[in-house]
Amino acid sequence: MSITRAHPPELERDSIRNAKLGYEPEGTYGYVRCLEHGYPNPLVRWHYHEEYELHLILQTRGKVFVGDYIGHFEPGHLVLTGPRLPHNWISSDVPPEGVAQRDVVLQFSDEPLRRAAELISDLREVLPLLERARHGIEFFGMAERARERLTRIKSLHGLKRFGEFLQFVGELADCTDYRLLSSAPLQSFEDDTSLAQISTIVGFITENFAHPLSMADLSQRVGMSESQFSRYFRRATGNNFTDFINRLRITRACELLMDTDRYITNVCYDSGFNNVANFNRRFLEIKGMTPKEFRRQSDARFGAPR
Repeated sequence: MSITRAHPPELERDSIRNAKLGYEPEGTYGYVRCLEHGYPNPLVRWHYHEEYELHLILQTRGKVFVGDYIGHFEPGHLVLTGPRLPHNWISSDVPPEGVAQRDVVLQFSDEPLRRAAELISDLREVLPLLERARHGIEFFGMAERARERLTRIKSLHGLKRFGEFLQFVGELADCTDYRLLSSAPLQSFEDDTSLAQISTIVGFITENFAHPLSMADLSQRVGMSESQFSRYFRRATGNNFTDFINRLRITRACELLMDTDRYITNVCYDSGFNNVANFNRRFLEIKGMTPKEFRRQSDARFGAPR
């Protein structure tokens, strides 16, 4: 196993954002900007930007990272991230030819909306939503509505687009079926080189978490001492190295418990743990319940796997 060094990407607030990557070109939009892209894509990396970002997954499944949160995503996954909150979605079930349209994204900036709310009292209803977005918000039961709204927003311009956007943001603000993702409003590195490096490291771990991984090996591969790597990794991801890997493995275990009828012992080993007692302990620590209880609740909510 080896880590391939990625080319340092520019931050999304820089001029690289253009139609080739799926963004609406500068000068063709107002306050609200839309994006559609497939997978793989240069924009799929550990990154942050100054804008809020509403992200709707249309195709593929995989791992989602928002601040210090690690979870599973699938079609219908709808998340709002706040300014400078690092995030990434890594798909794991992509066909060899790739996917032409994996997601739809909407971006808008913070200050204009807050300043407008000072003058227009009706807009103050969205301020609590903006505060929650500092942690990242996953919405439930809104996927179809979101797709309809995002399609309309993308097709409109000027005041009509802004009006449609405000209606949609109002619906998100009223939604009560949601969860906050990151335990802290984490903010990542300022420089592109560090962002590229942590993106490469996270991608490598995501691909290899089911295999034995050591901090000593990874720190050596990126030219750091273990103590340097430990501080660097925690600052970037909000997790220490061991917790990050355990969260990835538990996320995989949850997928297997929901989507298959494999014995829990097999799920333990398939998700990268080599000790059932440790698996049960980590699962309870992270999910607040045993694997058996998780499967029971999953079956009750989503139905047993076929």
